[in-house]
Amino acid sequence: MTRAYVSGTGYYVPERVVTNDDLAALMDTSDEWITERTGIKERRYVADGVGTTDVAIPAAEQALEAASLTVQDIDLIIFATSTPDYMAPGSGCLLQDRMGFPEIGALDIRVQCSGFVYGLSIADQYIRAGTFRHILLVGAEVQSTGLDLSDAGRDVGVIFGDGAGAAVISATEEERGVLSTHLHSEGKHAKELWSEVPASGRNPRISVEDVNEGRHWLKMNGREVFRHAVTRFPESIMEAITANGMTAKDVKLIIPHQANLRITMEVARRLKVPLERIHSNIDRYGNTTAASIPICLAEAVSDGTIQAGDHVVLVAFGSGFTWASAMIKW
Repeated sequence: MTRAYVSGTGYYVPERVVTNDDLAALMDTSDEWITERTGIKERRYVADGVGTTDVAIPAAEQALEAASLTVQDIDLIIFATSTPDYMAPGSGCLLQDRMGFPEIGALDIRVQCSGFVYGLSIADQYIRAGTFRHILLVGAEVQSTGLDLSDAGRDVGVIFGDGAGAAVISATEEERGVLSTHLHSEGKHAKELWSEVPASGRNPRISVEDVNEGRHWLKMNGREVFRHAVTRFPESIMEAITANGMTAKDVKLIIPHQANLRITMEVARRLKVPLERIHSNIDRYGNTTAASIPICLAEAVSDGTIQAGDHVVLVAFGSGFTWASAMIKW
């Protein structure tokens, strides 16, 4: 049986560190307020003129090097992002050109915070079917240029950061790799975490009035998002564990989307899992949306937390609502 496994990982975060005190100088907030509600101490912002593809390139280069592959070996690009460089074309095409890949397919997916796990599911199916041997899966975001850093936007503005993570998904005949993936959505909650404009149902898609009224900013009903997240995260983790005939004790590491440290702590409590078995870097990078899981994954591989034979669960929840999980044997 052909399986898909992670043959290489990489990540990149911009050099500019933005602390809670930096944001407190822009809006009515404080380090204590942000830390208590989110667990975030700092995040990274890009320099002026830097876009999503720009941050994806170094992460992709690292992943290729770790997999001992070149751009010529890759059969498909899957690019997960909620902040594409342009409305059209997709960032995957830009990455293909900038990095000199052959004329391979480039698929953008927009599942926001769940994007990397959804992308892994797509890559897994292509590999299992024998269609491709090596797929580059990227999660990259530039959120900082779309944040309302004023008192009106502080509940969202303090959360997000910029960065990128990448993984090469390759074919193997060994008993390792992606064991299962599990995808879900519930669109009736779409407006609990959304950007109202630009919108195709509006003509023009965005107007001066829209901007003046702040409709282009990302808006979140934090209470509702938290309430659903602390249910869907444990559900999705257990779905992956149960599907593979395991218990929580069989899992070496859980890598959740970095949404909020309080959510992570509640997940640990509900599953009765020690916090040290749940990877967290939200204190340093904030919420990097589709990039958060691959950044965490690359860190855990780099520092040796994940070893051969370990079982790892990836799990995400976010805008849509969407949620997803994957079980991987390393």
